[in-house]
Amino acid sequence: MPLPSVSVESVTKRFSGHTAVNRLSLEVSAGGIFGLLGPNGAGKSTMIRLIMGILEPDEGRVSLFGSAHGSRKLSARIGYLPEERGLYKKMKVLDHLIFLGETKGISRADARRRAQAWLERLGISEWALKKVEDLSKGMQQKVQFAGALLHEPELVILDEPFSGLDPVNAQVMKDIVVEIAASGRTVLFSTHVMEQAERMCDHIAIIARGETVVSGTVAQVKADFGGRHVALGFSHDKSRAETILADRSLIARVDDYGASAELQMADGADPEQLLAALVHAGVGLRRFEVVEPSLHAIFIAKVGADAAVAHAGAAA
Repeated sequence: MPLPSVSVESVTKRFSGHTAVNRLSLEVSAGGIFGLLGPNGAGKSTMIRLIMGILEPDEGRVSLFGSAHGSRKLSARIGYLPEERGLYKKMKVLDHLIFLGETKGISRADARRRAQAWLERLGISEWALKKVEDLSKGMQQKVQFAGALLHEPELVILDEPFSGLDPVNAQVMKDIVVEIAASGRTVLFSTHVMEQAERMCDHIAIIARGETVVSGTVAQVKADFGGRHVALGFSHDKSRAETILADRSLIARVDDYGASAELQMADGADPEQLLAALVHAGVGLRRFEVVEPSLHAIFIAKVGADAAVAHAGAAA
């Protein structure tokens, strides 16, 4: 059985009296896509910096590929896209990628070949001889993404990789991430967008206030959350449904999107009761489906209050 790509054991990290990561443990198995999920301020980026050896834990242990030597000695096996995008703005795009490849031990000629292939793949080959500062933020992000993958790392660590990208470019990068995992390599990425994680990840860990709230395979997390869930789509004004949706003897929780909603049934309540009540009230429906809980619904249920408190504290 292969050693885990990442092992984090009871790690704590404090900054000036603030505990950013609190006795957090997780294990990222070799191969597949692992999602580190949580609200803004949950400790995701701090945890990634600890894994990368940019920060040292105050307590606990981080090991990569079964080694405690740290990421610096293993850098040739790791590709890293930080949350804070950073490129040398006066360098030409192709030269920048060649430079990044050489820092990972690739020959200049091989780095040039790989860089040109990646620029073509990402649709920015015509910018190869332009300075980085001439590119849009989205294109710069793709350049840095290519730099993280140029040396074909075994472990790819991406901190909020899709942040700020338009849907087309986000899809290009998502396809590449899935392709990397399909080749047997490991991807660890952080995000607070649950839909991305639900579509892409094999395993997840949801953290809040520096602590693990939920972890496991996506299927396990959904099964453990339990309850019966219904997805609704309203064909017109849902005002007739308001009283029904507020009935806590029937519905335990509502995630309301306006024209649609995801509901968790109350204990002992049956989806057929809900359907009968909606039809009796004359509510127009375009969708009524018994579904498994979404990661979004689980996230809101598990850390919604923590996220609101963290946001209020940041705004204060």
